[in-house]
Amino acid sequence: MPKKAEELTVGSRVVRVSNPDKVYFPARGITKIQVVRYYLAVAAPLLSVLRDRPTTLKRYVDGVEGEAFYQKRLPKGAPEWVETARVKFPSGRPADEVCPTEEAVLAWAANLGTFDFHPWPVRRSDTDHPDELRVDLDPQPGTDFRDAVEVALVLREVLAELGMTGYPKTSGGRGVHVAVRIRPSWDFVDVRHAVIALAREVERRVPERATTSWWKEERGERVFLDFNQAARDRTIASAWSVRGTPRATVSTPVTWDDLSTVDPDDFDVLSVPGYLAEHGDPHAALDSESFGLETLLEWYEKDPRGELPYPPDYPKMPGEPPRVQPSKARKVD
Repeated sequence: MPKKAEELTVGSRVVRVSNPDKVYFPARGITKIQVVRYYLAVAAPLLSVLRDRPTTLKRYVDGVEGEAFYQKRLPKGAPEWVETARVKFPSGRPADEVCPTEEAVLAWAANLGTFDFHPWPVRRSDTDHPDELRVDLDPQPGTDFRDAVEVALVLREVLAELGMTGYPKTSGGRGVHVAVRIRPSWDFVDVRHAVIALAREVERRVPERATTSWWKEERGERVFLDFNQAARDRTIASAWSVRGTPRATVSTPVTWDDLSTVDPDDFDVLSVPGYLAEHGDPHAALDSESFGLETLLEWYEKDPRGELPYPPDYPKMPGEPPRVQPSKARKVD
């Protein structure tokens, strides 16, 4: 007979896991309690990523084959020890998002069906000035993880020339994410402009492999450097997050040396705790040094192409080109 609930002692808290035997990943037979225990196994490095950051929860209450949704506000009935951070969306509306501060929050969130944690690139002490520059390398149809790796290595070269250190991880799918710690001295618009400048330089060096084209019809079989992931309220799955794939893959930090040899499908809920125990946290030094954006912003200002389109749900931004895909744009005689 299936268990109705299981109680876990996590630090000084008791976290109740309802329906612990509920199957979340049918292809692998992975259950809710296995996902909860996975998050406790990786709690230390995960909290180093999430602590004091407003965090959106991507919830799969019916498992990977159900419909997912993003929980952007503290759920009703949350324990009093689940802390929050106040953020402001592009519309100007505020919200109190979950702000993980202890291991029990991870177990509580996993019990709600949270697979991925999506932290903002800010700390709750200053939610208007990001302290992390993130680059999302997204393979387009006809390309794959290996193509993303090749472009990521070019990105690493550009960062090195700027005197900056990036930390790569698998996305949990076909892509690659790279994080750079920055000083919280610039707002979201500036940080997005810095990502645009960085992406354009990568594109300039390998135009046959990389693209910054917002419109899919122009990307071709290249890796898209998604600059809009740097816009306010746009987030990517954190390191150590479980992804909504049949294999229960995990977005996993790796070293630059290992990036070229790993198979992202090898990192999943069942294997990553052992990987962490053997290799430690490849991103442990991420907070050891922060960098400035002065040079990247100079590049952006000198580039005559200027601004790129924002996502369609954003208010019209200063200097932004029309949000009309080129093939549908009105021809001017």
